[in-house]
Amino acid sequence: MKTIYRKIALAVSIGVFYSMSAQSIDLSTDENSTDTPEATEQVKVGSEKRSAKMNVRNLIKEGNKLYHDKRYSEAEVCYNKALEIDPNSAVAQFNLASALMQNNGNSDPTAESSPINQAERILQSLIKTAGDEASIIEKSFYNLGNIAFNRQQYAESIEMYKNALRRNPDNDNARENLRLAQLKMQNQDQNQNQDQDKNQQDQQDQQQQQQNQDQQQDQNQQNQNQDQQQQQQNQQQQQQMSDANAERILKAMENAEAATRRKVEAQKAKEQQSNSRYTTKPW
Repeated sequence: MKTIYRKIALAVSIGVFYSMSAQSIDLSTDENSTDTPEATEQVKVGSEKRSAKMNVRNLIKEGNKLYHDKRYSEAEVCYNKALEIDPNSAVAQFNLASALMQNNGNSDPTAESSPINQAERILQSLIKTAGDEASIIEKSFYNLGNIAFNRQQYAESIEMYKNALRRNPDNDNARENLRLAQLKMQNQDQNQNQDQDKNQQDQQDQQQQQQNQDQQQDQNQQNQNQDQQQQQQNQQQQQQMSDANAERILKAMENAEAATRRKVEAQKAKEQQSNSRYTTKPW
């Protein structure tokens, strides 16, 4: 158990899991032998279909040799030739998928025609059509788990590894990869929660900033309204003062005119009185 955890810890620290350039499992080794998580699994020639035609078996053997020499494109050719003879050969299909996984290279993983997507379709088909060939189904689930893991689809990879273990509880590679996928998913969930918390905090900060801006705008508008009111009051006061001054001036003019009239009338009255004293009565 400690050894398993050390392997997982090492894989986490250096970021190693399944990669397209990973070393494959030797077809001649025991299926239960311990290997690194990077490896894809292949089915031993003839383990599922002893009655296959000799040329099909020879093509698969030749493909396996090329596979172990890391000549994956040439291995694909051999497996495809075997499938031309026997399209139902689960061994040839599985090994072709393994070669495609190794030969993905720098191709666009989102393209339908990419090797990794072709391999995924083959493995998914094998799960449904392999029938009683439990070993192929188990290893198909395992490699599908590797594909999902490499895409950082940890929930899906966990389910695939569990399916592999349901068919073979002794698959130590699937068990180790399952634990690693669970750790990765836990970290992913924590990061997502942190991102959500950060987004919520950012939203709160933005809302607070918007509130501050709205309050500042309201204050500015209020100050502007007060300034306008004060300006209007000042204008009204100035207008009132102007009207009052005009009224006072007009009143003063009227008083001056009235005084002048009184003076003129008083002068006329004096003149009339003076004339009446010097008038004699006619004889």
